[in-house]
Amino acid sequence: MAEARRGAGSDLPSWAVVPFLGLTFLVTWALIGAYVVAPGTATAWLGPLHGGHPVFFVATWSPALAALALVLGLRGVAGLRAFVLRLFLWRCPWGWVAFTAIGLPLVFVAGSALKGGPPLAPLPPEGAGPMLGLLAMMLFLGPVEEFGWRGLAQPILQRHMAPALAGALVGAVWGLWHLPVFYLAGMVFAEWDFLPFLVGNVALAVLVTPILNRTGGSLMWPMLFHWQLINPFWPDAQPWDSWILAGVAGIVLWWNRAAMFGRAGAVTQVLPPARGVAGVMPERETLR
Repeated sequence: MAEARRGAGSDLPSWAVVPFLGLTFLVTWALIGAYVVAPGTATAWLGPLHGGHPVFFVATWSPALAALALVLGLRGVAGLRAFVLRLFLWRCPWGWVAFTAIGLPLVFVAGSALKGGPPLAPLPPEGAGPMLGLLAMMLFLGPVEEFGWRGLAQPILQRHMAPALAGALVGAVWGLWHLPVFYLAGMVFAEWDFLPFLVGNVALAVLVTPILNRTGGSLMWPMLFHWQLINPFWPDAQPWDSWILAGVAGIVLWWNRAAMFGRAGAVTQVLPPARGVAGVMPERETLR
């Protein structure tokens, strides 16, 4: 009976974003921070940290774990089901499909060219097989974060501000959340400057905002968007990719200024009603 009373019929309150952020930062910064502050002790207890280590997965999944825990705790199993069903909102305007599939890779290729790098990441001696395996693993790493960032945080923020501002704020928090890994030796982040990375995160969050809103709150498309960002076949283009993305984000803001700086069409529900999970875009949307 208690679960029925707090089922999917009512959405998450706006204050849920506060414990979401608290849990997200606590888990990630505590786990990664242990390797930064006391690397010898952390390695002795948990083993050397690398991209496939369970600790790295948990630290990466913390936005999703926090979001899922809050949905389950506040709205029960029915609410959790409504939340997860957002994965099946699959319809997306073709322009954003093309940008995700082609535009993002071109940004990395162009950024790499500007820094004198190759158009694609070098293949290992074993060929493309290990890269394909890594690509498959990446689908279950970074994209899972989107349960938190675009699943919970952004819809709540869009209740109180324009999508452009909500996206930029999520992007800034998203970038700051990565800060501890910039102090880890052996991680690619240690080779980058944090400021361009932060700018890139804000730009990316702005760019994924119209995808979130024009798909009616899909989690699938932000996840696929995120997957492209960590595709091992794309070359390391930092910091140039961040500056290119910032320019592209500026164009998108201007082109979609009515939707990005207005409130109409903004997704504000963390738990959509049943009619919102049929995989169909709202009729007011076009395939632009």
